[in-house]
Amino acid sequence: MAVVRGKDIEVLYSASMIARRNLELAKQVAEREYDNLLVISILKGSFIFAADLIRAMYDAGISPEVEFMMISSYGAGTTSGEIKVLRDIDNDVAGRDILLIDDILESGKTLKFVRDLMLSRGAKSVSIAVLLDKRSRRQTDIEADHVGFECPDYFVVGYGMDVAHAFRELPFVGVVRGDA
Repeated sequence: MAVVRGKDIEVLYSASMIARRNLELAKQVAEREYDNLLVISILKGSFIFAADLIRAMYDAGISPEVEFMMISSYGAGTTSGEIKVLRDIDNDVAGRDILLIDDILESGKTLKFVRDLMLSRGAKSVSIAVLLDKRSRRQTDIEADHVGFECPDYFVVGYGMDVAHAFRELPFVGVVRGDA
């Protein structure tokens, strides 16, 4: 248990566990032998995971181009709503292998939306890497190709993920106990 800003946060996945898993995921990505790979990080929650995974991919011998998309699916709340592209990528995806990186695959609505968008733009393939997979909340028929950890049905924070813009800086994934 860690205390951050007066809140008790139970560590679910430690920084060292995440670092080890990122190296394993990078090796998995390298084994897929993607061609002309474009990595698209879905902001904001995935920024730390994406940075660490992309550096691990370099160590595994992969040098992808990197882009960022900002998608709004939550609004001000904690449940998924209407999906909007707030910031689009600059690159043409036609004929390219795409790897979407996101922090968590929960309902699946956001990643399905982005995957389908990339395919409609002519991507050769679209794969998905997520730090956390929360299968219990899935509302669409979508699976990640590369999964860091299975996530129990908790609202998690840290390692880029937030609640009300707080706790993104934590080097671990945790669960806030009590009122956030």
